[in-house]
Amino acid sequence: MVVRQTGKNRQGELIPRSMSPVIGIDPNHRLVKLTEQLNWDELVDLVQGIRAGKLKSAAGRPPHLRPLVGVLVLRATRRMTYRDTEDQVRYYAPARYLCALTETDWTPDTNTICDFEKLLGEDGVKLVNEYIVRQAVELGLADPTVAVADTTAQEAAIPYPNEMGLLSSFLSRVASAASAAGGVLKGFVEKAQETFSTAKKKFREYRLFAKEKSKAAKDEMTAKMVELVEHLQSQLGSALESARQTAGRLGSRGRQNLKKLKRLHEVVGKLTPQIRYWLKTGFVAAGKIVSLQIPEVYTIVRGKVGKKVEFGLQWGVTRLGGGFLLATMGLRRGDVHDQRYVVGAVRELVALLGKAPTKYAYDRGGDSPKGLEKLGALGVEHIGVAPQGRRPWSVSGKMKDELVAERAKVEGGIGAVKSGRYGFNRPAAHSAEKMGVCGQRAVLGFNLNKLVRELAKREEKVLVG
Repeated sequence: MVVRQTGKNRQGELIPRSMSPVIGIDPNHRLVKLTEQLNWDELVDLVQGIRAGKLKSAAGRPPHLRPLVGVLVLRATRRMTYRDTEDQVRYYAPARYLCALTETDWTPDTNTICDFEKLLGEDGVKLVNEYIVRQAVELGLADPTVAVADTTAQEAAIPYPNEMGLLSSFLSRVASAASAAGGVLKGFVEKAQETFSTAKKKFREYRLFAKEKSKAAKDEMTAKMVELVEHLQSQLGSALESARQTAGRLGSRGRQNLKKLKRLHEVVGKLTPQIRYWLKTGFVAAGKIVSLQIPEVYTIVRGKVGKKVEFGLQWGVTRLGGGFLLATMGLRRGDVHDQRYVVGAVRELVALLGKAPTKYAYDRGGDSPKGLEKLGALGVEHIGVAPQGRRPWSVSGKMKDELVAERAKVEGGIGAVKSGRYGFNRPAAHSAEKMGVCGQRAVLGFNLNKLVRELAKREEKVLVG
């Protein structure tokens, strides 16, 4: 019986296939249309200005800004990982065309793309998005005389916070980072091994048997865990003070872990008093830390069915007539509050476009006599802020109906950027700054895709890709 080999031809080809295929790019491809529409000289100059304002030194080789700006646009239009982005730019012809790399075999790697976005930051990506919105206004695709604003939450990709979980996470992170942060901290881990083992047993006991215990018993277990963590925290502080003298001899990984330990020490120094306050009074302390990795995130009360609270950052979103969006991140609690953002959104539009919208709508959360007065002073003629209680509307008739309809449309835009395509919600970010970059990039991608769709509709062409 003859067994044929699978997965391999029995006879080789007379002429081997080329490893450099020639392929044409459809002129109606979405990325091609974006490439032809955007003014890359202005975009590169904008990014160069952002970069120059953040670099400590201009030493080193000049960056490939034009391809990197193209990569930013590509990542904005569709959510993808850094590895996937590198593969797309390297092997996908429309992506190479977008990044101006069709005449070269160079491709930015994963680290280069990541470092570029980190350098731009949330404020840099926001400036790029504002440039796209201005271009949409100049092309007549966005109507700056009509605006609607609202606030929303950007959830962080963190587990549901509880006291024992946060304390246990602290212990595991300290043990992992200290083992790779130099001799002094390795010695600290060896000396504190008994404390680590005791804490691990208590956490296991809490996780397995807490459901059967009363609230008083659970609080007692949490209090004992806090005592262990505070004892370990004191030892860690002494070890970090000793490690400062030998920090210069550490490698890059050791310095990175030392920095992580210092941050953990600082965060848990704030967390343990908050837990003790909760055990004593039954009330959550102001500014309660809900994540060790991203301590800047906070609790946002939403009142939704099935989701009363969300853990992340508050954002303000402004929608111009035509559907283009602008976004503002609230890094601290209260930075983006309805009572503030109802006026702040109009001020941002004045700064960006030179004048306030003629028609403006907001939900009842932004209603206040002072706010309405400030909106009128900024130049808003028709103020469609939904009133609280039995107060009358500032507009009526057809104008009221128009603004109510516009107000509803902003929810569609927020829902779109939170979809899986753009990745606004629960981004793969390990810091508040990176969450800001992901949020602004999602809004940028929404605006870029809308820009190219509206242009294709105007030209009566069907986009591909």
